[in-house]
Amino acid sequence: MTVVRDADAPTAPLPRPAGGSAQPAGGSARPGRRGGGGGGGGPVGPIGSRIWPYLLIAPAILGMLYLLAYPLVRTVLISLQDFQLRQLIQGDARFVGLRNYETLLTDAQFWQVVRRTFLFMAVNVTLIMLLATLVALVIERLGRVGRIAVLSALVLTWAMPVIAATTVFQWLFHSEFGIVNWALQQLGFTSFDRYPWFAHGTAAFTIVVVLIVWQSVPFAAITLYSALVTVPTELYESARIDGASARRIFRAITFPMIRPIFMLVFSLEVIWTFKAFVQIWVMTNGGPGDATTILPVYAVQTALSSQRYDLGSAASMVTVLMLAGVLVFYFRQMFRQEGEAP
Repeated sequence: MTVVRDADAPTAPLPRPAGGSAQPAGGSARPGRRGGGGGGGGPVGPIGSRIWPYLLIAPAILGMLYLLAYPLVRTVLISLQDFQLRQLIQGDARFVGLRNYETLLTDAQFWQVVRRTFLFMAVNVTLIMLLATLVALVIERLGRVGRIAVLSALVLTWAMPVIAATTVFQWLFHSEFGIVNWALQQLGFTSFDRYPWFAHGTAAFTIVVVLIVWQSVPFAAITLYSALVTVPTELYESARIDGASARRIFRAITFPMIRPIFMLVFSLEVIWTFKAFVQIWVMTNGGPGDATTILPVYAVQTALSSQRYDLGSAASMVTVLMLAGVLVFYFRQMFRQEGEAP
């Protein structure tokens, strides 16, 4: 007799053996794979689970050591040797200890370059932070369309390659075909007819400063604007109700809130302007004379022009030590601010 089962009727559970779980028909149950149980039955045991993260980041660490640590160590070794053109070809460099550093630190021209480097850094960083803060404040007060337009212009400026921007500035200030000289003549300044900008030290220094400020303001302004939008608007409303002026609001509310980001951008700009090389090398090659020669340019000039690779390496290491000092100062300020935070 055929038994018809209702589809909606509940199915009675299969009887379970008294000793444990039900076994599939036709054979014994196969154990399932476990992901690293207490008995180490998984594919990765306790030791492997601890080593695996380090194996994943090992290629990046090895690449960083090869690209950063090896050149640094190599530069230190060359700075401690008598390493000129003959040693570069024959490879018989002689260890001389700190003699290269002594020669470098007793050179009056080197200290002139150091002073010029700090002046160059101070002028650039001051202008960059001032203009970037003003631009960020203006962007915050613009409407949606104006904000998008200004941010797009900043991004495009920031994305322009360094060599391309430097070449454009060379064309702008060209003595015969430059637009700057033509515009000044149209305004009535006839003395700028074929004015050789790059033949005068002060003028060349100013052009390099303008170029680096123009390239650096977009990053600083966008970063500071991103910090400004995190300030609660309720604080501004309360300050305006109390009758605070715009300057008072910025000094008492805005700047304290964005100070960590401001200090971060400030330290980055110090580092980037301190080691500026490409713009100066392409535009003026450190000239005229040594009017635009700063420490990175001085190191390359010493190594290539004089073929004193040992002195050039020593100058590079002095630059690295000065940058390290800037970083130490920044981290001390940052940790001090974190310690003062409630």
